[in-house]
Amino acid sequence: MSIPNQVNPITTIILSALSEQVAEKSIVWLAQKREKILLSEKEMDFFMAFSQASRYFKSIPLKLSVDQFHESQALCAGLRMDLWSQLQAARVYLLLQYPAADSASWKSTLQKLFETGDMLEVEALYSALPIMPFADEMVGRAREGLRTNITSVFDAVALNNPYPSTYFDESAWNQMVVKAIFMQRPLFKIQHAEARANQELADIIIDFAHERWSAGRNVIPELWRFVGPFISSKNIEDLKKL
Repeated sequence: MSIPNQVNPITTIILSALSEQVAEKSIVWLAQKREKILLSEKEMDFFMAFSQASRYFKSIPLKLSVDQFHESQALCAGLRMDLWSQLQAARVYLLLQYPAADSASWKSTLQKLFETGDMLEVEALYSALPIMPFADEMVGRAREGLRTNITSVFDAVALNNPYPSTYFDESAWNQMVVKAIFMQRPLFKIQHAEARANQELADIIIDFAHERWSAGRNVIPELWRFVGPFISSKNIEDLKKL
C-alpha cells in the first residue's frame, strides 16, 4: 500500500524499514493513525496512537539495509536507527507526524507525553530528540532525562545519540559525562567525545581518579580519553602512574 509524503524525510526511511519486517495489518494501522493525526490535529488522537503502537509492533530490533542506514546518516549524522526496536521506530514515526504549529505548543504536547509515558515510550521520545521539530529548544527536556537513575532512559539521551554533542553547552555536556562515569556506562558510546573534550571536564576526571586511588579503587581506562588533550606538567605524573 502507499502512503502520502511524510512530514519529515526520516519517516520515509522508517516506513520503508518497517514495511519489510512487520505484518501488513500493522502498516495499515500506522497509515490510518497517521491520517487521523494529520486531519484532526488533536493531541488525544496522537497520544492514543503513540500508546497503542505496542499492540501492532514488537520490541525486537529494527533492521536497516545499508542504503537505509546511509540515507539516515545523510539526514542526521550520528542517528542510530539501527539500534532502535520496531516499536520504537513506529512511535518515532507517529511522533514526526504530529503537526508542530509552533515551539510552545510542540513542547507542551511533548511535556505531557514525557510525564505520562511508560519507560519504553519515554526512551523512544529521547532517542528522537535530534530529529524533532524545534530540537534546539529541547535541551531542558534532554537534561531532565539525564537526571534519572533508570539506566535505559539515561542511555537514550547520552549514548549513541548525536543530540548532546550538537546542542549541549559545556556545563550540560560535562554533567552528562560525569554522571555516565558514576553510572558506569560505556563511555565509548558517547558521540563526539573527543571533539567536546574540555579543560574543566579533564580537571573533574583527574580529581575523581585521585579520589578513587586514595580509596584503593581502580579507575576505568576510558576516563583518560577526556584528559588526553589536556596533558600538563601538573597531571603528567598521573599518566606515568597508569
